Amino acid sequence: MKNLQLNLSSYATLVFDCDGVLLNSNKVKTQAFYQAALPYGEMAAQALADYHVANGGVSRYKKFSYFLEHIVTEHIEGITLENLLDCYAEHVKSGLLSCDVASGLRELRSETPNTRWLIVSGGDQAELREIFAQRKLDDLFDGGIFGSPDTKEDILSREKNNENISSPALFIGDSKYDYKAASESKIDFVFMSEWTEVANWQQWCIENNISTLRNISYMSKTASH
Repeated sequence: MKNLQLNLSSYATLVFDCDGVLLNSNKVKTQAFYQAALPYGEMAAQALADYHVANGGVSRYKKFSYFLEHIVTEHIEGITLENLLDCYAEHVKSGLLSCDVASGLRELRSETPNTRWLIVSGGDQAELREIFAQRKLDDLFDGGIFGSPDTKEDILSREKNNENISSPALFIGDSKYDYKAASESKIDFVFMSEWTEVANWQQWCIENNISTLRNISYMSKTASH
């Protein structure tokens, strides 16, 4: 595990995960999965919440499909995948509009005027774009805001192919899936630890020689940490 001293001027593109990196929203999402699954009982709801935490960064579509196929054996009549997704989205939206935004974000943007910024998230793309517009943060991401139902691997591949992601690029994430997606796309990776839900993240980063920073403010020269 390396505490990173970043030379940001060397990167043409910065790619940000959303939950746990830009927004302190990991717990918002975990609670929303639990609440959406409660009609199936507390044990099933907790099982889905646990599955979500263990698979950070994977889209809600895959997680609820897994829930219906593998966690609950009998389905409740009238509760479809679409119902679960809608319930989840209702709980998430209010949380995303009120949770903390990473400190130092605008300072970092001003320090990287020639670097393209993108969001590549497991969150719903339309929802993300609405939330970031309402919170007046969308102007920071000149490369666009992207999310599910497309996977992170597909988004990164597509945006590299259309030259929206120029090399060298850096992915800033807080999950094992973020690291996997960045590695497969041959994009550098730094792990943000402050809001992560990865258990034993220190050991995992050491074992994989992953660079770490506490939060976004540690990337900025001028932000107070």
